[in-house]
Amino acid sequence: MSSLPSADAVADEPLLQSNTGFWILLSCLPKFRARRQQAVLESMGELAKLATCNVATLTAIGLQADTVAAIEAWQKGRVDNPVVARALAIHKDCQRHQIDILTRADEDYPDSLKNIHDAPLVLYLKGDRSLLGRPQVGIVGSRNASRAGLEHARSFAAGLGPQGLLVTSGLALGVDGAAHAGALDAGFPTIAVIGNGIDRPYPYRHRSLAARVVSHGLLVSEYPPGTEARPAHFPQRNRIISGLSRGILVVEAGLKSGSLITARLALEQGRDVFAIPGSIHNPLARGCHELIRQGAALVESVEDICNEFESGWSSWRPEPAATGAGEGPALDAREIAVLDALGYDPQSTDDLCAITGLAPDQLMQSLLLLELEGLVDSAPGGFQRIA
Repeated sequence: MSSLPSADAVADEPLLQSNTGFWILLSCLPKFRARRQQAVLESMGELAKLATCNVATLTAIGLQADTVAAIEAWQKGRVDNPVVARALAIHKDCQRHQIDILTRADEDYPDSLKNIHDAPLVLYLKGDRSLLGRPQVGIVGSRNASRAGLEHARSFAAGLGPQGLLVTSGLALGVDGAAHAGALDAGFPTIAVIGNGIDRPYPYRHRSLAARVVSHGLLVSEYPPGTEARPAHFPQRNRIISGLSRGILVVEAGLKSGSLITARLALEQGRDVFAIPGSIHNPLARGCHELIRQGAALVESVEDICNEFESGWSSWRPEPAATGAGEGPALDAREIAVLDALGYDPQSTDDLCAITGLAPDQLMQSLLLLELEGLVDSAPGGFQRIA
């Protein structure tokens, strides 16, 4: 006699038949990053069609065996598959923590974000979901900003609100936190894009600020509940900040600042980049000065930003760096060195630092950009080349 389905399996059945559940599954699939997603889109037109493809079709379009196995398990309602179980657990955690789920198939998923490279399949939200559709300016800068830098972040954030521009940032210490607080103190909502689960406040010093954002704005993450903050997550979330924004304002940044990654991502996404100049004696102004030398708009007031938007300014496009082969993505010398050092078997970051001579933070920045380009992927033991 066959056994009855478990209570959990019966409770999970509606989710196994839902679009939201399948998009969560897609976000959990192994070996299904931007490059694979793009291949599916070119072959089938939309990712949601994977829900009804048979194993032969899934294999024919180039999906790996464990990716195919997870999709097949979802189709058959096999909750014992670890990827299916993970997707179901994420959905239950969202219900428990009252976290909203936005998928790329939802009508209110912002078009500006949908059209970037490696757009998140799923976003987890807490607060006013409708704010995602508002015109936004991203404000980024140093975690160790000067007093003047913090005041600039606050005043620009407060001044953008009356112009109908919502401030988006990353809730980090320094410039990010000052920008969020400046908008909120002036009576305007703000969006915080974070590099961890929404149920795990980080940094801890900003837990009260995060609560204010939820009450009077929106907290956004591509990471499901329970995800701890990791260094690699923060540069990754920057593409969402720039993707949501019409432009990025860099307040203070050193020459090796992660804010410059945000500026570069903004350029690749066709966004405007603004920079506030500072003293030539301030090392935190050098990143802004470098951006200005490369063509970013020098701004001294909110009016400068509004004037640039009104004039349709979007002319800054850096000269593409030579990649050494074909018409691939524009890579700088550091990224080319990291790509050359990688093989198709996983290599540890310690080995890559030794081979390339790069500092760990420089290596991680380059690996992130290569990952966003679909050229490398993380794997047990380190990173490996996939293209």
